[in-house]
Amino acid sequence: MTLMKEPDLGTPAKPGEATVTVEIDGMPVTVPPGTSVMRAAALTGVDIPKLCATDTLDAFGSCRLCLVEIDGRKGTPASCTTPVAEGMKVRTQTPKVEKLRQGVMELYISDHPLDCLTCSANGDCELQDMSGVVGLRQVRYGYEGENHLDLLTDDSNPYFDFEASKCIACSRCVRACGEIQGTFALTIEGRGFESKVSAGGVNFMDSECVSCGACVQACPTATLQEKSVVELGMPTRSVVTTCAYCGVGCSFKAEMRGDQLVRMVPFKDGGANEGHSCVKGRFAFGYATHPDRQMNPMIRESITDEWQVVDWDTAITYTARKFLEIQGKYGASAIGGITSSRTTNEEVYVVQKMVRAAFGNNNVDTCARVCHSPTGYGLKQTFGTSAGTQDFKSVAEADVIMVIGANPTDGHPVFASRMKKRIREGAKLIVVDPRRIDLVRSPHIEAQYHLPLQPGTNVAMVNAFAHVVVTEGLVDQDFVAARCEGYEEWAQFIARPENSPEATESITGVPAADVRAAARLYATGGNAAIYYGLGVTEHSQGSTMVMGMANLAMATGNIGRDGVGVNPLRGQNNVQGSCDMGSFPHELSGYRHVSDEAVREVFETLWGRPILPEPGLRIPNMFDAAIDGTFRALFVQGEDIAQSDPNTKHVTAALAAMDLVVVQDLFINETAKFAHVFLPGTSFLEKDGTFTNAERRINRVRPVMAPKTGMHEWEIPCRIAQAMGYEMSYNNPSEIMDEIAAVTPTFSGVSFEKLDKLGSVQWPCNDAAPTGTPIMHVDGFVRGKGAFVPTTFVPTDERSTRKFPLILTTGRILSQYNVGAQTRRTANVAWHPEDVLEIHPHDAEVRGINDGDMVSLASRVGETTLKATISDRMPVGVVYTTFHHPVTGANVVTTENSDWATNCPEYKVTAVQVGLRTSAAAAEESAREDIPMAVD
Repeated sequence: MTLMKEPDLGTPAKPGEATVTVEIDGMPVTVPPGTSVMRAAALTGVDIPKLCATDTLDAFGSCRLCLVEIDGRKGTPASCTTPVAEGMKVRTQTPKVEKLRQGVMELYISDHPLDCLTCSANGDCELQDMSGVVGLRQVRYGYEGENHLDLLTDDSNPYFDFEASKCIACSRCVRACGEIQGTFALTIEGRGFESKVSAGGVNFMDSECVSCGACVQACPTATLQEKSVVELGMPTRSVVTTCAYCGVGCSFKAEMRGDQLVRMVPFKDGGANEGHSCVKGRFAFGYATHPDRQMNPMIRESITDEWQVVDWDTAITYTARKFLEIQGKYGASAIGGITSSRTTNEEVYVVQKMVRAAFGNNNVDTCARVCHSPTGYGLKQTFGTSAGTQDFKSVAEADVIMVIGANPTDGHPVFASRMKKRIREGAKLIVVDPRRIDLVRSPHIEAQYHLPLQPGTNVAMVNAFAHVVVTEGLVDQDFVAARCEGYEEWAQFIARPENSPEATESITGVPAADVRAAARLYATGGNAAIYYGLGVTEHSQGSTMVMGMANLAMATGNIGRDGVGVNPLRGQNNVQGSCDMGSFPHELSGYRHVSDEAVREVFETLWGRPILPEPGLRIPNMFDAAIDGTFRALFVQGEDIAQSDPNTKHVTAALAAMDLVVVQDLFINETAKFAHVFLPGTSFLEKDGTFTNAERRINRVRPVMAPKTGMHEWEIPCRIAQAMGYEMSYNNPSEIMDEIAAVTPTFSGVSFEKLDKLGSVQWPCNDAAPTGTPIMHVDGFVRGKGAFVPTTFVPTDERSTRKFPLILTTGRILSQYNVGAQTRRTANVAWHPEDVLEIHPHDAEVRGINDGDMVSLASRVGETTLKATISDRMPVGVVYTTFHHPVTGANVVTTENSDWATNCPEYKVTAVQVGLRTSAAAAEESAREDIPMAVD
């Protein structure tokens, strides 16, 4: 489509019914109380000139360009800060306001470079536009006096420049940083003529700026401008699509110039982000055109051979022949597949269909199982559906927010901005995390309680919360009686003395008084919402903990309305979708078990092939069977299991034991080093389909360019299946979604046509909810009545010992994503060039470790080396690292321990020892190789 500016009504909308009628230039308009005159005018089609006003920020009234006259009132008030009143008559264009506006604009232009023809914002500059709107024809003030034209440009940020000489001090960037992002990195420094925007007295790169782009988006001139625009020129067309990073699922306008992507602009109508973004989605798209990207299929007989570039027909024929040969020799179940949480729903669906219909088994699993499968299990057991309960907007109604095992400002920053805004408005915050994450205390935000529990003790903590609720009479008895079952048995269990805060204090390490106070706040503070992450699920009791949180929410009646709920924060863009599509060995799409004959019949009738009633192999079972010699071939879609899965030595041994490993991805990753076939994938810029985010929102992913590989990614499994003798073909991804809707009750009302019309929908989307379901379990639970489940705390087998006295836990960082294959190939490496080990000062001192030392990190299964950072963000005895760089290989040390119900790995608890790196380790480190990480 052509490049179109989204309408800007000047000030935000006010809630409520339209009951106030005013007259703008003789035209009546009825708007909600509190609406600004400027917005009311815009709704009648009258655009009042403005510079400091925008409908994404609260009215400020500094530019004095939006002056109007109002009958019966003196002076010329600013329309952005003047609310409407019943019967008000406004005149927006009179000789008086025309003269005043021209005078104001004349002053702006007198202190602004007159380089419009060569300016990077030419054609996209509000100052330029407003000069024309107000009819400015001359500037009587020359440049002889004092001005700001010699101010220097700050180009320290890798993605945008700050050209101070063009700043008009409108404060839009400052307000966006505070109101939208919530970082408060920018301020107006000085007074009067000396007023200027400052990033805390330092350059942007050294400041608290998180490069979300809100300031760039808000700037009305070329003061803050993307370097890509400066280099490539102003874009000429745009396509609305969905970000391919975290599970927030932000909508963007991909703005193009020819076939080049110039910039990604957050879409104001995006249901998940509403015009906001983070550094990854906004700027880190360069990986899609990075030189490391593989564009051609490649094959080799042995992993020690050199790759041979081949055409698509050769690669697909070779792959299908190998699969059939292995099945013929070792049996039908000797092959399997892994789906990706980074590809579209449609691409995931055809892979699991290939496995079940063409391979003839249920040996399909997904990387989502190694992060959030306990979410699916726990919420299905208690609520009846394997997904979170709320939409993101719901947090605006929360009075108490409990964040457990998640770091939203780093892992889900756009949602974190929503959350921080609500906390600034007065919501109370409880943080349950071993580490003091930024939310515990940051500008204008401070948690009422931070409960730094010992890793692996989540269930003891949630049981202690519930114990307080039950024994202190804080249960919502009406809700429980009407909506739940199993309460009496659960209440008897949870009221036992061993579940009290006093009894669990020695387990969690958190004072009983703090736990009691936090539990009372959750139960009595109004609408209470739980948001959680991998710090909940990646444990041996991950599923138990999810059920424990569900128990707590039901006991307090915090389910089924805005501002409450149990909400998983998904790590990758399509974790939810890959689960929805039937990627688990025991479930078909919509979380229906393969043992259900009626469900199998639906698929068998459509697919024309029988489906086995027994579950297939999970990923860990595949690895074990490969080492045993019974599992011989694997199709891996968009997942680097050699870097992301636990106990790397075990994983690589399994991969090396297989006769055929097929990798479909963008880059030669760690897994591809063990592959016999490499099939190049497509970036999100080339995809056509849908992603499903953490709030069950199904978003369209639209291609902004043709596939650079010459093949759509959904076509690859289809062609392999056909080459294996199973007819599986579609004309386009829309047909795949139509099939998904036909066999999946929660998706029965979903189609590309509906998504293009509505923008997005949240499943369930069916006849009962044709436009989707923002809030789940409103009138009743999906399973009928919510089920209370006793949650006995069972300590993990992974415990500190004399040999391994520390506990390692892991997490994400803002600038990097997952295994880093994408973000390491962008300028984001400027913020995080390597993984580091955070270690408490006490633990460092007793080991003779100083800040910046290279240290060894060893567990009972492996050892790696990385740089130490001294930090008191963790308790004594706990160390922390990220997993974004393969050279570090954090999963070399993580063990095969896993969740009892789902085999989700216990990444968050690994007993380790840390010591200064020896000379031998130093030599080994220097010999290690890594992929190129940075681009200019």
